[in-house]
Amino acid sequence: MTLITLKWAPPLVQGLVRDLRARGALEEAGIPYDVMQIGPDEQRATTHLARQPFGQVPALIDGDVTLFESGAIVQYVAERSPALLPSEPVARARVTSWMFAAVSTLEPAASNLQEVDWFNAKEPWAAPRRPAVMDFLRRRFGSLADWLRGREHVASAFSAADILVTSVLRMVRHTELVAESPVLASYQARCESRVAFQRALQDHMAAFAKQDVGG
Repeated sequence: MTLITLKWAPPLVQGLVRDLRARGALEEAGIPYDVMQIGPDEQRATTHLARQPFGQVPALIDGDVTLFESGAIVQYVAERSPALLPSEPVARARVTSWMFAAVSTLEPAASNLQEVDWFNAKEPWAAPRRPAVMDFLRRRFGSLADWLRGREHVASAFSAADILVTSVLRMVRHTELVAESPVLASYQARCESRVAFQRALQDHMAAFAKQDVGG
């Protein structure tokens, strides 16, 4: 398998680029993979747009199969690993539900905060909008914390769903939203302490560090 990632990203988003999700899934599944790094010009090139119509990363090439969207890639990898997506129908359904919840319910709320705090911070509407965005995100995270209370992971044992949910919690690392909830803080720490995540994060950051020093 070949994972397509960025050559460089601004420090603000290093550790958040979504190839980290794919790397984490591949590491957890024990599937070897190569990495192809691309820059801005390559993102707009016809070759990459044939793999990823929006010019984003990550994309995954596995023989004749090419996938884009980090959630789809995580699911594709998870389908090859019982540790990430169980075969038992009830357990599998629970994991699948939480995978979709991560990218469809939790992530848009976190993305709204990034839009306000980072990408449109100088817009006149950003500051007035922020309290409502924060309130909505607190409600979403509150529901997640309620579900996790008394549970180690979102769907019984660690699964692909935890990779995606944890990646969303990382999206608001510039705030105290996770820290103010002991349940969420403990859950995130538990997931990020896994050896596979640490390997994925190290490799993810190493590419940027090389570019930052002019490599």
